Amino acid sequence: MRQYLFALPALLLLGACASAPPPAAPPAFDAEDVREGVLATLDAQVEAWNEGSIRGFMEGYARTDTLVFLSGGNIRRGWQESYYAYVRGYPDTDAMGTLSFEEIEIRPLSSLHALAFGRWRLTRESAGGAAGWFSLLVQRTPDGWLVVHDHTSSD
Repeated sequence: MRQYLFALPALLLLGACASAPPPAAPPAFDAEDVREGVLATLDAQVEAWNEGSIRGFMEGYARTDTLVFLSGGNIRRGWQESYYAYVRGYPDTDAMGTLSFEEIEIRPLSSLHALAFGRWRLTRESAGGAAGWFSLLVQRTPDGWLVVHDHTSSD
């Protein structure tokens, strides 16, 4: 009798597992859909920057503590630290200038991830311009395509 008592919970567990719905499948992989989603994020960042909104620009980044941003020999971890670095580095719209992204290449890796590579350029009237390169790991999230890893360099 004792061995049947031990078998009963196992049988109940097996029955519960058999009736559980399967896990949700990732979205179907459509490379063009991935490219369009990532490009929409980059376009929104440029638009926000050129309107003078660092916070709007940062909406293109994942609001996580695991966000990694490498630039100017510094590693910043987390959305908040990256945001504060932008605010310190670009205190007003004159310092921000006008941003453009050029020579953009987007390599879809899956339905959930893509690499984006390109050139950034700031045009400023008072402080001269600046330019460099970026490579981004972008991830599909419930909030859209967001940067989770950014490596940006200056010329």
